[in-house]
Amino acid sequence: MAKMTPRTLSGFMELLPGPQQQMERIMEILRRTYSLYGFTPLDTPVIESSEVLLAKGGGETEKQIYRFQKGDADLALRFDLTVPLAKYVALHYNDLTFPFRRYQIGKVYRGERAQRGRFREFYQADIDIIGDGRLSIINEAEIPAIIYKTFSTLGLKRFQIRVNNRKILNGFYAMLGLTEKSGDIMRTVDKLDKIGPEKVKAILTGDLAVTPSDADEILKFIAISGGNNAVLSALEGYRGRNEIFDQGLEELNTVVRYLADFGVPAENFAVDLTIARGLDYYTKTVFEFVTTEIGAQGTVCGGGRYDGLIGQLGGADTPALGFAMGLERLLLTMQQQGCNFLETPPCDLYIAPMDAEALPKAMQLAQAVRESGYQAEYDLMHRGLKAQMKYANKIHATYVLVLGGNELEQQSAKLKQMETGEQIAIPLDDRFAEAFDNIAISHMFQNTLQEEA
Repeated sequence: MAKMTPRTLSGFMELLPGPQQQMERIMEILRRTYSLYGFTPLDTPVIESSEVLLAKGGGETEKQIYRFQKGDADLALRFDLTVPLAKYVALHYNDLTFPFRRYQIGKVYRGERAQRGRFREFYQADIDIIGDGRLSIINEAEIPAIIYKTFSTLGLKRFQIRVNNRKILNGFYAMLGLTEKSGDIMRTVDKLDKIGPEKVKAILTGDLAVTPSDADEILKFIAISGGNNAVLSALEGYRGRNEIFDQGLEELNTVVRYLADFGVPAENFAVDLTIARGLDYYTKTVFEFVTTEIGAQGTVCGGGRYDGLIGQLGGADTPALGFAMGLERLLLTMQQQGCNFLETPPCDLYIAPMDAEALPKAMQLAQAVRESGYQAEYDLMHRGLKAQMKYANKIHATYVLVLGGNELEQQSAKLKQMETGEQIAIPLDDRFAEAFDNIAISHMFQNTLQEEA
């Protein structure tokens, strides 16, 4: 049998330890932030019935979904976390407390062309609010505000929240007599940043059989730009021609006002009439978080209001709102912006036993500082001091403690601060953990003073 050559499938990500640590730290921050706003964790199956996952996906979902047969079952890997959530709520509706606020971080799968910032297997981090018959529009401003807070906590600086309302789009297309084609038109317009206005017009007049004059009117409408007040003022010129449009305009005005009230700076959000989102289940406010840091795949996360999806999956016809964030794109963006948050966390203490007799003491000391909340490692490979010091440098150890016969006999050793080379005497008895804690706190305090100076 020929020896197999190991490889990872295109579009499936395997990270080295450093980037994986960064990914885990991002997820830790997300969980902590979402919990502060009252969101509870949830996990749903990776595999669902194809009937469930295709219920309201629309667009490219059916083409991109990983679908397979197992016996008589028609199964698929989840395409996103929103449809499985809707199924979960439909199934457990009577057991939940509303509004039901949940977050979920998990992998999703899409069979599309792999490229930088676009993967076939990737992590999504979602938050959603499910109402019980009603859900205030203020939530549609709170969700983007939470993401603004999250991005700011992670150290991102250059990003923008783009907001729209699908009622405005549906109402506008109804004015043109294009209601039946509105879903296809919105998915086409949603690609404007990627393919440009000429190709969008070609698809509208060709594949969708929109008249050239209507196509020009559509491109003129979605090109309305400027400051938020200017865009909203231009939309007022269409008021009174369609009831759905007027409802959407009122809702969009409310969301823009509350985004400011939630503390989102004006430079970090903008009304953008090209935003429609590619999935058919969105009904009102839609939004995307966009950055220029990672090229064409600059949408880090997006979402909106999706009333009706839970009812479509057999549950109560209740309103819902949420967003999905691609963590790989978020990580790429943070790397491009040089976020300090991504610096590899150091090992607090590396203990270098010089022989087998010193190893039990090394294990004892490591356990003592771990119980105080510090990370500690020690050598189990019987390496020499030079090799151990080289390893300590690679793991960015803050302190190194060398344990040999003399140290064990005297019950005292020198703790080396790797950055400065300073060596501090430390007892090896029951006082070790407390002494190490005092030294570490003192070092952090000195670093803080230096940074402030």
